[in-house]
Amino acid sequence: MRGTRRTRLCLAGVMAASALIATPAARAAERTDGHLTDLVNPFIGSQNEGNTFPGATVPFGMVQLSPDTGHSTGYDYTQNRVRGFSLVHLSGVGCRIGGDLPVLPTTGEVTQTDYARYAAGFSHADEQASPGYYRVGLDSGIRAELTATERTGVQRYTFPATGRANVLLNAAQALHKPVSSSVEILDDHTVRTEITGHGFCRDTGPYTVYTITRFSRPFTAYGTWDGAAVTAGARTGRGGAYVRFDTTKDRTVEATTALSYVDARGAAVNLRAGGGRSFDAVRRRAREEWERRLATVRVRGGDPTLRRTFYSSLYRSFLAPNIGSDADGRYTGWDRRVHRAERFTYYQNWSLWDTYRTQAQLLALLAPREARDMALSVVKVDEDGGWLPKWGYGPVETNCMSGDPVTPFLTTAYQTGLLKGFEERAYRALRKNADGVPPAGYPGIGREANAEYIAHGYAPFVKDRPLSKLGDSDYHHGASVTLEYALADAVLAQMARGLGHDADAARYAARSRNYRTLFDPSTGFFRARDASGAFTGPADPARGTGFHEGTAWQYQWLVPQDLPGMIGLIGGARAANERLDTFFAYDRLLADPARTAREVWVHGDAYDYYNADKYNPMNEPDLVAPYTYLATGQPWKTTDVVHAALTLFTDGPTGMTGNDDLGTMSAWNVLSSIGLFPIQPGYSTWGLSTPVFDRVDLTLDRRFWPGGGLTVTAPGTSAADRYVQAVRTDGRPHTRTYLTTDALRSLRDVAFTVGPRPSEWGTSPQAAPPVLK
Repeated sequence: MRGTRRTRLCLAGVMAASALIATPAARAAERTDGHLTDLVNPFIGSQNEGNTFPGATVPFGMVQLSPDTGHSTGYDYTQNRVRGFSLVHLSGVGCRIGGDLPVLPTTGEVTQTDYARYAAGFSHADEQASPGYYRVGLDSGIRAELTATERTGVQRYTFPATGRANVLLNAAQALHKPVSSSVEILDDHTVRTEITGHGFCRDTGPYTVYTITRFSRPFTAYGTWDGAAVTAGARTGRGGAYVRFDTTKDRTVEATTALSYVDARGAAVNLRAGGGRSFDAVRRRAREEWERRLATVRVRGGDPTLRRTFYSSLYRSFLAPNIGSDADGRYTGWDRRVHRAERFTYYQNWSLWDTYRTQAQLLALLAPREARDMALSVVKVDEDGGWLPKWGYGPVETNCMSGDPVTPFLTTAYQTGLLKGFEERAYRALRKNADGVPPAGYPGIGREANAEYIAHGYAPFVKDRPLSKLGDSDYHHGASVTLEYALADAVLAQMARGLGHDADAARYAARSRNYRTLFDPSTGFFRARDASGAFTGPADPARGTGFHEGTAWQYQWLVPQDLPGMIGLIGGARAANERLDTFFAYDRLLADPARTAREVWVHGDAYDYYNADKYNPMNEPDLVAPYTYLATGQPWKTTDVVHAALTLFTDGPTGMTGNDDLGTMSAWNVLSSIGLFPIQPGYSTWGLSTPVFDRVDLTLDRRFWPGGGLTVTAPGTSAADRYVQAVRTDGRPHTRTYLTTDALRSLRDVAFTVGPRPSEWGTSPQAAPPVLK
C-alpha cells in the first residue's frame, strides 16, 4: 500500500546508497563477530520513501521505539533533527500513523512545547542501530539509547553535567492526527498519559493508547504544558510534561515506558511484566530474541553485501503484525469493547492487500506459532466486530486499498495447517465476507462491489461514485477489484472443498473465472467496465483506468488461479511469452540486468504506478509476475527476471524497492533468494527458481512442519551460473516447476543443479503449476 509523497529513485541514488555504507551506522551493520544480528542494517529503507524505521523493537512487538525526524511516517535518513523518540511505528507504510508519545532529552529551561521547534540536531556519524537497539549523539551533548521488550520501550539518556537535565514527554503531538491527550505526574518517578488520535491515509475512527513511564530515579522538578503555556510544578495537563534531574554527579537516566490499547491498568500490567530490568539487560535479551529468530535461516555462499541485504530483509519480515493484547490477555476489539485472548496472543495491524502475497507465507513457514495466532486474531476481528478486516490499524478499520485481501490471507493459514480446530469458524467468516457486504453501520467496506460482481461477473468502475465510508472505494478500482475478488474466490473454493462444502466450492470456483469478463478482444488486455457493462477508459493498456496502483500491463498476470485460461485469452504460450518479454524488457535485461531494473522497470518516481507498460518491482500488483514464465514453458526466464529484481535490494538507506509495506517487499526478497515463492497466494503452490546462495538451512517448527527442517542447495550459483539444470527432492528427480505445501511438510532436501545456460528442466506442459478448479 502506498502513500502520496514522491521521490526520485535513480541510479545516482543507488550510487549514493553504496557510498553510505561507509558511515558509522552502516559500518555497525557490516561488522560480523558470528552473530546474525550484526548482518542487519535497520537503516535500509529509511531513504527514498522506503519508510522503514531504525529504532528498537523485538519480533512482532507492540512497541517500536524509534526517532521521528519530521517525515510523515517517522524517520528519514536525509533529515538531521530528532523531534522525539516515540513508541509506535509501522515498517514501510505510505501514510502517517503512530508516533505516539515522542520523548526527547534536553537541558536548560523548558520554553518550547512544539517538537518541531525544540527538536535536536544530530549527525549520522554519531548514530548506530542494530536489532533491538538504537543510539544517537545529539548536538546538545546528550547521548540517547533505546531498546525494547514486547510491550515496553526502554530509554537511557546520558546528559552533560548539569542541574537542569530534562526529559520532555509530548502527549499532544504524533504522526497521526490528535483528538485529545492528557498527562499526569503520578509520583516522583512516574508519568502517565492517555492519547487519542486518528488518521492514516484518510481519516479513520479514533483509537486511544495509554502509557505509563517509570524513571530509574526521582525527579528533582517537574511541570506540564497546555498549548504553549508551561506550568512548573503542575501535575496534570493536556499537552505534555517535563521531568528534571540533577546530573552533576550521576549523568545517566533510564526510563521504561509501557503501552496499552486497552486502558491505564493495562499499561501498568505491561510495565510490571516488562519492566524492572536494567537497560543493558533488556538490550541483551532483545538481541538474543532477534538472534534466535534470524537463526531459523542459515545461508552459505554469497558475498557479504548479499548476506547483509538478505538478513536485513529477514529482520524486517518479522516486524509485524504487532502484539495487540496486554500481558493479562486483554485487548480492545473492533466493537470497541474489552476482550480477553484465551490461549493465544492477539495481534493487530493488517496491511493485508500487501502481506497476503508474500509475508503471510513466509511467517507460516518460519514463525508458524505466531502466524497461527495472527490468523486467529483476524477471525476474532470478525467475531468481535461483525466483519473481517481489509486494512486494520489497532482496533480500527482504515479501508485502505481494495479487493478482498483477507480471504487469501486466511486461506494461506488454512492450507499451511495453522487453523486446525478453527477451520469452520474461519470459513464462516470468509463465506459471509465473500457473499455479502458489511451493513451500513459497520465502518468497513468489505467487498463493497460484491452485489454487481455476483450478479454480472465484474465490479464496475464508477469514477465519480461518492465514498460510502472513509477510505478507498472498490468502485474506483473496478478492474483490479474484479481480478482480486476472482483470486479470492478461487482460493476460497479450495478451502470449501477441503472442508466438505462442495456446493460452495463449485460456486466459488465458477466465480473465480470472472476475470474473463474484463478481457477486451480488441486490445488483448483486461479493461474496466462501467455500470452498463461497456468497456471504459483509454484502450491503451498502459493508460487504462480502474486499476489500483497499476495498469492493465501489470495486472495482466494477476490470474494465478488459472494461468492457462489467461494465456489462452491472449493467444497461447507463444503470445504470452512475447508479451512477458516486452513487459520485462527481456532483451535489455539479458544485456544488463541491474541497469534494466533501475532505469526501465523503475520508470519514474517511487509512487509512479500508472502510465507504464513495464514491470513495477516497487509495488504489489505484479510481485508474482516474474513467476508466470513457469506456466509458459520458459522457466529459465523466471530466474533471469527474479535475479535482476533482487539487485534492487541493497544494504544502504536507499536499499528498498518502494515501501516495505509491513514486510511485504522484504519477504519477497527472502523467498526469492531462497528459491521458493508462493505463486498462488492463498493456496499451497510454491514456485521454484534458482537460489542465490549455495546452501540455505531452514529450521522449522515440528508442531506445524513435521520434517523439522529444510535444506535448499545450489552449489556454484552465481550471476553466470544461474540456470536450473535439474532439481532433486530428497534425492529423487523433480521435474515440475513447483512444490506443494504437503511436499514441504515431509521434505528434508531440495537440491538445485545450476549451469551457465538454460536447460530443458521444467519446460514440458506437465511441469507447469496447477489450475485451481
